[in-house]
Amino acid sequence: MSQLHLDPAQIERARESARRIARQVFDQMSPYTTTTVERATLRLLGIDGVDTNDVPLPNRVISHLQEQGILQHGAATMVAAAMNERGCSAQQVAQAVADGALTLGRAKDEAAARRSAQALAEAACQRIAAQRALREERIKTLGEGPTPWLYLIVATGNIHEDVIQARAAAEQGADIIAVIRSTGQSLLDYVPFGATTEGFGGTYATQENFRLMRAALDEVGAKVGRYIRLTNYCSGLCMPEIAAMGAMERLDVMLNDSMYGIIFRDINMQRTFIDQFFSRMVNAFAGVIINTGEDNYLTTADAYEAAHTVLASQLINEQFAVLSGLTPDQMGLGHAFEIHPELENGFLWELAHAQLARQVFPDATLKYMPPTKHMTGNIFKGQVQNTLFNVVSSVTQQNIHLLGMMTEAIHTPFIQDRFLAIQNARYVFGTMKDLHSEIEFKRGGQIEQRAQAVLLDAEQMLATIEAIGLPAAISQAMFAEIARTPSGGKGLDGVIEKSDDYYNPFLSLMLAGGASHA
Repeated sequence: MSQLHLDPAQIERARESARRIARQVFDQMSPYTTTTVERATLRLLGIDGVDTNDVPLPNRVISHLQEQGILQHGAATMVAAAMNERGCSAQQVAQAVADGALTLGRAKDEAAARRSAQALAEAACQRIAAQRALREERIKTLGEGPTPWLYLIVATGNIHEDVIQARAAAEQGADIIAVIRSTGQSLLDYVPFGATTEGFGGTYATQENFRLMRAALDEVGAKVGRYIRLTNYCSGLCMPEIAAMGAMERLDVMLNDSMYGIIFRDINMQRTFIDQFFSRMVNAFAGVIINTGEDNYLTTADAYEAAHTVLASQLINEQFAVLSGLTPDQMGLGHAFEIHPELENGFLWELAHAQLARQVFPDATLKYMPPTKHMTGNIFKGQVQNTLFNVVSSVTQQNIHLLGMMTEAIHTPFIQDRFLAIQNARYVFGTMKDLHSEIEFKRGGQIEQRAQAVLLDAEQMLATIEAIGLPAAISQAMFAEIARTPSGGKGLDGVIEKSDDYYNPFLSLMLAGGASHA
């Protein structure tokens, strides 16, 4: 495909700044764990279900360990020790704690407890690896849609209705089904249990809902003759737990950003930085493609003026992903077609931004988001805006293409709205299939100059962030024009300083094994 003339040394300088920024945060957060990292660990070890008051058993056990003042040692060994002493399963230990029949404490034989925790963790990793292998086998057997993959959202609140709509979308041509979460779930410090039918603006992310949708997409995938990918959201206060559930139920894509929860949900940044590392580690091991949330910046900041903040954030997100073991093909770095439609030459700037992302991240599975901010309710103009978005996606060879809805500003899309969106995208992608290889960008032209200017601004922004630190940059509203502080936001009380003998078996198992599967 045609390339813009960009300075490779400049790109590398920006990437090096991002690498040092991410490493600094990683080193600052490594001495800490969180309540939800420990709950995710228990889920992976086999604890699930709720007590008589519908409180999830992982929450009950972790709260119990906090009350005993021993969570800082890591939940895995205490549960494993109780299993050894009582000759029972992790689930039975959790139930006994919830019933008030068991008080957990430090292991009498720490080495034996660690061996037991390691064995449980190895079995969990084998189950996740088997799900990853099953995905790869089904893709090999069924095939998959050509890129850009058509990504389509269902969000009725009722998982059973979502299944019906997801089946219809797959039969109409969607390659990825995203089940958007119920409004506010990101702020719940627990994961609901079981199949749910009462979500608002979306459907609750639960393991049973994941299982139901995965089974439905496998069935419809066999019918239409291609593998259908499933997406959900592991952002928020339960990011690691939802990543763990997704790994166990073979989700394929997960929204997982290093800063989205901080900026847009006011979740404490320390909590988020710790949680995003563990959740991405799980995603990496499970072969999941993450989606980052830079497109959201352009809903609060001007898409033209703030274009460099998107690139700077993408580079930071990339480096956090590397630290968690994710490979480039698992990095669905986000960006969006959000320039005001009345801006002169706006299409040129959209093309420049998308091509810039493609060249800076040549091996990433880029996710391109449609116009939303400037959709007005005029469905005819909306259809035109979405068509232009489709053109840019095709010409710049994006990978994951979230379909734009002409009714974006009116209501949650009906099945027929989605069908029209699929038809629009398939028409553009078909009629322009090889256009990217037939055109060249004018050397020194407006598109190239715009991309170079955005790259320069991003490089300078990253140098500034490196000098002051990422927490200070977020405090100064450098992203999305929203300021957050290191001690503010929700969830700081869930950050726990690790003891010198802290142990979590998944850290070594998954970090060592994630890249080897790629």
